[in-house]
Amino acid sequence: MTTELTLLAWTLLLAFVQIMLPAAIRNHEAGLDYHMGPRDAPPAPPGKYAARLQRAQANLFETLPIFVGAVLLAHAAGRASTLTLWGSWIYLGARIVYVPLYAFGVPMLRSVVWAVATAGMLMVLAASLL
Repeated sequence: MTTELTLLAWTLLLAFVQIMLPAAIRNHEAGLDYHMGPRDAPPAPPGKYAARLQRAQANLFETLPIFVGAVLLAHAAGRASTLTLWGSWIYLGARIVYVPLYAFGVPMLRSVVWAVATAGMLMVLAASLL
């Protein structure tokens, strides 16, 4: 398996973690009785950290299909290169850094890290097209 595919697998693991983090916080906020019950009444709105983690998750899910497609396309087309390798590392690394920045409400730097992740994704996509 290529390094890019391994990084893709780690990115999918990150996506799973980003599903579980806000869910765990919401379980704590609303209580297990609510989540294990019939949920007839709506829960209280999510707290600050749960809401931020939900938004970070939604943000990942906006770019994840493009990244997955770009990595698979580059792999299938035999276009794996230094560009795809660095792009994959950059995307995954920046997406990992993005989660705590978003969770703790760090402004501006969070946007810079998002742009770095996007650049990494575009590097992989560019390599598969060139």
